[in-house]
Amino acid sequence: MTEQREKIAVLGIGKLGICFALNLERSGYDVVGVDVDENYVQAINSKTLKSYEPGVERYLQNSTHFKATTNINEAIDAETALVFIMVATPSLPDGSYNHAQIEHVAERLMQFGKQQFKKHIIIGCTTMPGYCDTLAALLAPYNYTVSYNPEFIAQGNIIHDQQYPDQVLIGEADKETGDKIVEVYKKMCLNQPVYCRMNRLSAEICKLATNCFLTMKISFANSMGDFAIRAGADPDKILSAIGSDSRIGSKYIRYGFGFGGPCFSRDNRALALSGKQHGMDLHLSYATDVVNKQHLDFQFKQYMEQYPSDEVISFDHVSYKKGSVILEESQQLALALRLAREGRKVLIKDVPAVVGAVKKLYGDLFLYEESKD
Repeated sequence: MTEQREKIAVLGIGKLGICFALNLERSGYDVVGVDVDENYVQAINSKTLKSYEPGVERYLQNSTHFKATTNINEAIDAETALVFIMVATPSLPDGSYNHAQIEHVAERLMQFGKQQFKKHIIIGCTTMPGYCDTLAALLAPYNYTVSYNPEFIAQGNIIHDQQYPDQVLIGEADKETGDKIVEVYKKMCLNQPVYCRMNRLSAEICKLATNCFLTMKISFANSMGDFAIRAGADPDKILSAIGSDSRIGSKYIRYGFGFGGPCFSRDNRALALSGKQHGMDLHLSYATDVVNKQHLDFQFKQYMEQYPSDEVISFDHVSYKKGSVILEESQQLALALRLAREGRKVLIKDVPAVVGAVKKLYGDLFLYEESKD
């Protein structure tokens, strides 16, 4: 007997979306992913895609019910009830998110006219608080619901984090839709996460606030570490003791580089802006950014004092975190740049993709050495 699988569409199968699509396929769904890049889609369908994200190539090779397309019509049909949107929402200069790609998808959905059977749109990318309510009102006449279901993942660990989440945050259109989303995650998750169900606006705020709290922990740890070093104390022992208190916890209470990457910095600024739009000054969000910058200043002075002027200063990675190839707001790269521009010899050791990207940006400002991991 032929296996009957429920069909799910994933619109936007970039770094995050392809991992989600592959995890859905592994869980027993028939998945159609949509992307605008024809070469990328072809690489997925021919299973020749190369990815630095652990597990992607292996899961793709083993997949039998996942296909990619550039044609949204292949994804949205009578059999598709659940549509996850995981397109990019880049930051604008004021710190808010650009929803243009979501709006482009919404326009295409409306072109299909009113659906005979209700379809559920689930937004998996980060949005500004209030946006999903606006989108829901726009799509409601076409028989679409809109829910918000952002991911809490780390680049370099996406597939694992989607399988073992601490929480699944659901800003549900209604209870029926929320139940459908929970059912998907119960099939996909290999643990038993907490399901946090609320309305869309609450979930949008919760997503930003969660990452803001983590940036506060990182900034606190680094500021205490800086203070300990300045005073002549041991930062690692101090922070280990602080983290051993169950009210605080040891995660993110370590001394090291500041926070960066594609999520933390952006979410922190977006939360501050959203607060301001509602007449609230979220001082902790602003202070977290200030402390992060102060920590970079402190590290720069430490490196300048500790390393003789003729000694090569080596960085074992300059991506925002080891195991990633993302340079966005990398504090390691920012420090390396300041040192090199001060006339110091700086050696960048990283995987070929990162070395190539840094070379393209900064040429012979650095010395380079490719590593395997």
